[in-house]
Amino acid sequence: MAEERRLMKGNEAIAEAAIRAGCRFYAGYPITPQNELTEYMSLKMSEAGGVFVQAESEVAAINMVYGASSTGARVMTSSSGPGISLKQEGISYLCGAELPAFYANIVRGGPGLGNIAPAQSDYFQSVKGGGHGDYRVIVLAPSTGQELVDLTRLGFDLSDKYSNPAMILGDGILGQMMEPVTLPEPVTFDMKTKDDWRLGDSAGRSRHMITSVHLAPGTLEKHNIDLLKKYRKIEEKEVRYEAVGVEDADVVIVAYGTAARIAKSAVAMAKAAGGPKLGLIRPITLWPFPTKFIAEVAADGSKDFLVVEMSLGQMREDVLLSVLGKAKVSLLGRTGGGIPEEEEILEAAKKARASKEAIEVFPEGN
Repeated sequence: MAEERRLMKGNEAIAEAAIRAGCRFYAGYPITPQNELTEYMSLKMSEAGGVFVQAESEVAAINMVYGASSTGARVMTSSSGPGISLKQEGISYLCGAELPAFYANIVRGGPGLGNIAPAQSDYFQSVKGGGHGDYRVIVLAPSTGQELVDLTRLGFDLSDKYSNPAMILGDGILGQMMEPVTLPEPVTFDMKTKDDWRLGDSAGRSRHMITSVHLAPGTLEKHNIDLLKKYRKIEEKEVRYEAVGVEDADVVIVAYGTAARIAKSAVAMAKAAGGPKLGLIRPITLWPFPTKFIAEVAADGSKDFLVVEMSLGQMREDVLLSVLGKAKVSLLGRTGGGIPEEEEILEAAKKARASKEAIEVFPEGN
């Protein structure tokens, strides 16, 4: 396969990009709105010489991923909201054992069973760990079909680089929407590059123990401190974001994923209409978060911030921490499948600029 241009649904673009990134083991369980990803893997994995397993549950799937990663393979799973919740114990195990793995969460409305409409309400679950213990997962937030492809490749690379799980946090719109994408040439991934730690029975190779159990006094604390050093390195080296018109903006919008696409349109509309002066910061890595850049933008105290997200202020908390009290941080939040509109963003930005205090705007669902 060479580089190729295709019109693809987002879920299928992730799957094809994963195969071209060298993924050769996928285990999953059906849930809307990411089912096309699992279906695509069921059709294509064997053609690529890999293994597809539809597990009996999400819990089984993530533990299969743990086992396959232990052999040195590039591995993947995917799900949506409730399914990712069920995988959290296994994700914590992967982090504790320092095993690479890649997964996608195509978010649906919650809490509970919720609905199958797009949402961003799994932000806390993704960037704050989600399961038990002190750990972090690298979280990538695409906003286009092309970024679904590009960040899938990047996710596998970062996961291997840091021996740590990485994920894509998408939503039902990105998963279901069709866009033209350029698929990269496939890589040939050699599991022998992981011979210094992976399991196997090759003659002459040392046996290895892969575990997240550390029972001797002090050993788990030392292990956690070592993990923290790794996370600090990731925070230093792997922050990614896009900034649009921030320098001369009166109101800086912070948004990711689908909400950022809409916010970018609102910024362009405002510019064409001669005001208000809006800018956009789009985090591409939700963890590590672009904390330092947001702090720099807020430092002179002249700008207001408006967080636009398809949840009730989850990312806003990280923006509040980032501005260090130097700026008001208002919120336009949609939830349960609600999607912000350009006009809502423009109106919220005007209100945020005019108000002496930060405001919260929660439009009624359409």
